[in-house]
Amino acid sequence: MANALASSLGKKYIMAITGILLIGFIVAHLLGNLQVFEGPEAINSYGQALRNLGPLLWVARIGLVVIFVAHIISAARLSIENKKARPDKYMNPSTIKATLTSRSMMISGLLILSYLIYHLLHFTLHVTNPAYANFIDAQGRHDVYRMVITGFSKPSIAMAYIASMVLLGAHLHHGASSFFQSLGLNNSKYRCFTKLVGPVLGTVIAIGYIIIPVAVWLKWIT
Repeated sequence: MANALASSLGKKYIMAITGILLIGFIVAHLLGNLQVFEGPEAINSYGQALRNLGPLLWVARIGLVVIFVAHIISAARLSIENKKARPDKYMNPSTIKATLTSRSMMISGLLILSYLIYHLLHFTLHVTNPAYANFIDAQGRHDVYRMVITGFSKPSIAMAYIASMVLLGAHLHHGASSFFQSLGLNNSKYRCFTKLVGPVLGTVIAIGYIIIPVAVWLKWIT
C-alpha cells in the first residue's frame, strides 16, 4: 500500500483527491461568506454555528491542514520527478503546449498557502488584529459582519485578498480540470466538458470571493 502511494500514480491520486476535498471546502466557505450580503444577523449566526461545534471545529481545521499539506507535498514530489525525467529545457519555448496557469501551479499554490496563513492569523485567530476578538454584537455573538467591513475597508488588506483570490482562480483553472486526467476519468467523449470545469469553476469561485471586498468599497454593505 505504501509503495503504491509513493509511486507517481499514487502521488497523482493523492493530489487529485485532496484537491477535490479542498475545492469542497472552498465552495462551502464561499457560501458561508456570501451570507454577509444578507446582513449581520445571517453572517453572525453562521459564525456562531461554527463556534458551537466546539472541539469538532478544531478537528475539522486540523483535518484541512493535513489535506492541504498532503496536496502540496504530492504536488512538489511530482514536480521534482517531472524535472528529473526531463532535465533539459525545451529548445523552442513556443512548442510548449502547457498554459501559463499549468506551468505556474507550484508558485501559485505556495503563494495561496502564504496568504492563507495570514488570513487565518487575521480573521480567524486575530493575531494580527487582536481588536477583532472584541467585536461583539447585541446578542453577545462574535460580530463577524463588523469584522469583515472593518478588515476590507483597509485597501492593503482588500487588495491582498483580491490578488490571492485571482491566484486561487488561476490555480483552479488548471487544477480542477486535471483531476479527471489524474483519476483516469478523462474520457475523450467528455473531454470538452472536463476542459471547461477548471476555467468555469476557477472564475466563479474567484468572482464570488472578490465581490465581498468590492461590495465593502462600493458601500453595498456597511
